Amino acid sequence: MAKKPAQPSRSGKATPAAAVKGSAPVTAVAAATVNRTPQSAPVKESPGKAKLFPRFRSWFNFRVGRPTSAYYWIIGTTLALTLIGRMTVLSASTAETISEGKDPYDLFIKEAGFAVIGLVLMFILSCVPPALWKKVAPYLLGLAVVLLALVFTPLGVDVQGNKNWLGLGGVQFQPSEAAKLALAVWMGAVLAAKGSLIRRFVHVVIPVGIGGGMILALILLGKDLGTAIIVGIMVLAGLMFAAVPKRFLFLALGAGALVAFLFSFFSDNRSGRISSWLGDCSVDGACDQYLNGAYALASGGWFGVGLGQSRQKWNWIPEAHNDFIFAIIGEEFGLLGTLVIVGLYAVLAFSIFRVINSRNDPFSRVVCGMIMTWIIGQAVVNIAVVVGLLPVIGVPLPLISYGGTSLIMVLAALGVVLSFSRTEPERNLLTS
Repeated sequence: MAKKPAQPSRSGKATPAAAVKGSAPVTAVAAATVNRTPQSAPVKESPGKAKLFPRFRSWFNFRVGRPTSAYYWIIGTTLALTLIGRMTVLSASTAETISEGKDPYDLFIKEAGFAVIGLVLMFILSCVPPALWKKVAPYLLGLAVVLLALVFTPLGVDVQGNKNWLGLGGVQFQPSEAAKLALAVWMGAVLAAKGSLIRRFVHVVIPVGIGGGMILALILLGKDLGTAIIVGIMVLAGLMFAAVPKRFLFLALGAGALVAFLFSFFSDNRSGRISSWLGDCSVDGACDQYLNGAYALASGGWFGVGLGQSRQKWNWIPEAHNDFIFAIIGEEFGLLGTLVIVGLYAVLAFSIFRVINSRNDPFSRVVCGMIMTWIIGQAVVNIAVVVGLLPVIGVPLPLISYGGTSLIMVLAALGVVLSFSRTEPERNLLTS
């Protein structure tokens, strides 16, 4: 077979036949090469810079665990309730501060600072491995007992007849709020270590009954019955989530009810609150808080009178920015606004319950169950007081009412729950 002769190129030189056969692609590549300028050359990114964030995220998730879906639901509802609370505190507190000649934004600025501190603390605690909580549980309870005992020293501060505050360098701190979190972690560690022994009465009383009774006794000595009731409900919830026999639960419930009755019966202030709740308004001002709270809810209607337009907050409702802030929400945002608040608490409760239900170890169940009972139970009690279903016992609405200690400790407790939702049960069992 004869070879095809070489064909001359435009420059007069011969070009091989193989080059002619693929002349179109070669010409296109050559033209692109000639026309390309240094300015049009692509800039290559550093591979380390491009992969820095994904690598950090992978390393971070490996060290502290990968967040579950419940993790994001808890964070979302917590942020929503916190923001609504700060906005409502600003609206409810301006009337009292203006009437007292103070800066109308004073309480709001303080609350905003407490919220930032609490949110940062929540994130930090969410990164703590669950196994570490077991190790520090005895120290947390010991610190809580010491702080509660300091209330009865010259450092203690009496607020409205209740001596449950500490004054440290011009800053007031309520140690009973920190005791709630410490008791939850400690009870979870002890009940998990007991195992099947919790079916025996002596192993329930020692040491859980002694430790919980010590916390309750110190709170009751400070005359804070409302906080003691919430702590008592938490203790019952912890025993229930640990699968303690029902007869022990009923015994603890009966003992708690008897103590609450005795402290209410022998206190003129508490017995007066119960009488006014039952309809005895013979004493001047005894029913003002209930009646004005009902007026606020009724005047709000379906959609409310508008943000900042509440009339009852102008010194008609005592503690409008604290215990009765739910009435201000109902007046300014109406029934729909109150339903949004109730719905957010319901989503928060469901998300925490998903964390409880997804784990197999009793430690996480008890700790998360007690924290859920603390937040949701206290919210139910506060709302029940505002609508007239319970007498006034003086507990704030979690994440919404004014109060730096309460806000910070509730956010810290949610950080503990988030630490369990960041790790899968199998991973936690391997690291514990």
